[in-house]
Amino acid sequence: MTHLTQQPISLDALLARVASPERGGTCIFLGTVRNAADDGGVTAIEYSVYDEMVEAELGRIESEVAPRWPGAHVATMHRVGRIGVGEASVAIVATAPHRAEAFAACRYVIEEVKRRLPIWKQEYRLDGSTTWVGPSEAPGHRPGVSPPEQAPA
Repeated sequence: MTHLTQQPISLDALLARVASPERGGTCIFLGTVRNAADDGGVTAIEYSVYDEMVEAELGRIESEVAPRWPGAHVATMHRVGRIGVGEASVAIVATAPHRAEAFAACRYVIEEVKRRLPIWKQEYRLDGSTTWVGPSEAPGHRPGVSPPEQAPA
């Protein structure tokens, strides 16, 4: 199962992966690119990842859900490439027999994604400048995981 896409994220596809008559609680989280004025105004973000590492780690994160919240299932998708303001960069759908478990599973997945995945983003600013933000700026950074090589300008 793939967790990465260069296309807009389909919530219908994610819902189809985890929907079941036995699971009455569904929680959806969408992380969207925002124009943060205090960060210099963002027009887009380009996400870069090590595909194999991210795929494997997302699979591990998803597999950690069922033992913690029996009956819960999650589906996660992260976009890569350049994504404009207002577009979703990450989506998580969690289903469980009850809403509390669905909410808890969804929150667990996004927190672990932010903490564990080697994902870098290049922010494109209103003034035409760019800046790289990577796991080293995030809590829980794993030393030794370096950013992807930048293409020449």
